[in-house]
Amino acid sequence: MRNFFFVIIFSFCSLVPAQTNFKLKVSGEVAHPLELSLSDLLKMSRKEAILKDKEGNSHTFSGVPIMEVLEKADVPSGKALHGAENFSKYVLIKCSDGYQVLFSLAELDSSIQDKNVIIADIVDGKPLSVEKGPLRIIAEGENKPARSSYQVTELVIGSVKK
Repeated sequence: MRNFFFVIIFSFCSLVPAQTNFKLKVSGEVAHPLELSLSDLLKMSRKEAILKDKEGNSHTFSGVPIMEVLEKADVPSGKALHGAENFSKYVLIKCSDGYQVLFSLAELDSSIQDKNVIIADIVDGKPLSVEKGPLRIIAEGENKPARSSYQVTELVIGSVKK
């Protein structure tokens, strides 16, 4: 029993440095690829989003608007996004378990659509659990939370090719 206790403690302690050393990558068709630490994200503007769980309970998430992160990598937004070439661009969100979701840049841009999508690190005033964090995409207002992904590791910008 004592060995089991030490295994649990050691496992927990090994997760703390993993969270501390975490970097959110922004890559693909970007002018400035990025690797942002959790402390980098804490310095950016914050926004809240509400998402219901499977039982129908509402939870308030806090995080950085996804477009603010993308703008740091010089991803087109606003007037620069308009036009056939940039309307075919997307962001592929990769998670540590292999799960991936896709958003068009146009649907994330506030000059085109009023969609609240954040990269959350807080839920109901507390950090995300290890199983769901350190970061989660929250797409507020979607009927199914399928794109509100856990354990986000990378944002990859691409475009549809003819």
